[in-house]
Amino acid sequence: MIERKFMASNMREYMVEEFISGSLKGAEHSHTKLQRTPLGEKIVIYSSKPGLIVGRKGQNIKQLTRILKKKFNLENPQIEISEVQNFYLDANIVAERIVNYLEKFGTSKFKGIGHKTMSEVMNAGAMGIEILISGKIPSSRAKNWRFYQGYLKKCGDIALTGVKTAYATAKLKTGIIGVKVKIMPPGTKLPDNVELKAEKEEKIEEVKEGQKSAEAEETGKQEKESKEKEESENREK
Repeated sequence: MIERKFMASNMREYMVEEFISGSLKGAEHSHTKLQRTPLGEKIVIYSSKPGLIVGRKGQNIKQLTRILKKKFNLENPQIEISEVQNFYLDANIVAERIVNYLEKFGTSKFKGIGHKTMSEVMNAGAMGIEILISGKIPSSRAKNWRFYQGYLKKCGDIALTGVKTAYATAKLKTGIIGVKVKIMPPGTKLPDNVELKAEKEEKIEEVKEGQKSAEAEETGKQEKESKEKEESENREK
């Protein structure tokens, strides 16, 4: 019973995310997080264009809330919008931007779109990027076009957890074009990148010989004066 409830809740969460992603096309939607709170379900939508999601006087948010209540039986969904700061490092947004460009300009400028997007992502600080565009481009036969720059892990744990991957499809007159984007964000820790800590150097101050002898003479004079003073005091007694 517990396993079935767990699977049912995860399935509903996945369906909510897919529905929101499909209904927010053109708003550069990144991803959605669903959190359960005592007051109801908290839905956080991440996007680079939060104004398009909110709509005029919050109409889009209100409409989306009503649909989620009715379609997925959510009791009290609370929708929050969070802005993505650097959307060039978000694979989902980059893939959606490529799809929008292809649907707007067609397949004749797909190479320029790929190279421009690749340079923008690298200028944003990414360690590496790979763009795959598949479909009837530019002829009637299906082909795969690959745009690659920087360093990108292809296997291992880093390829699964460190590399951000996204898929998107563009619907054109010639057919459906598939877009796949992989981005390795900056600061990704690689297991083969070993950093050696520098040892602390102890600074030894060198004292000049002249200064050393002057200090010795001064201490000798002070000792001599103190001895003479003691002898004079003893004589007076």
